[in-house]
Order: sequence, then C-alpha cells, then structure tokens
Amino acid sequence: MSDPGSDTKQINSEIADNESARQTASSVRISAFAIAITIVIAIVVFGWVFFRR
Repeated sequence: MSDPGSDTKQINSEIADNESARQTASSVRISAFAIAITIVIAIVVFGWVFFRR
C-alpha cells in the first residue's frame, strides 16, 4: 500500500505546479494588456502633438 503522506505530497506538488502555470499565464496577460495600453497612449500623444503643429 502507498503511504498516505506520500499521496498528499504528490497532490500538493501537482496543485503547486498548476497554480504556478496559472500565475504565469495571468502575468503574461497582464503584461500584454499593459503594453497594449502603453502603445495606445503613445499613439494618442503622438497624434495630438503631430496635429497641434
């Protein structure tokens, strides 16, 4: 028979791996969103400066 403590450690390890992957995906999404917002703001500022001349 397998040791119940060993099973718990394995399950906890799998949960930690899944959580790590989820956090990485979330960080990438947030970074992509921040980059997109920065680009939009830069385009607006550039357009505003360009058309004010």
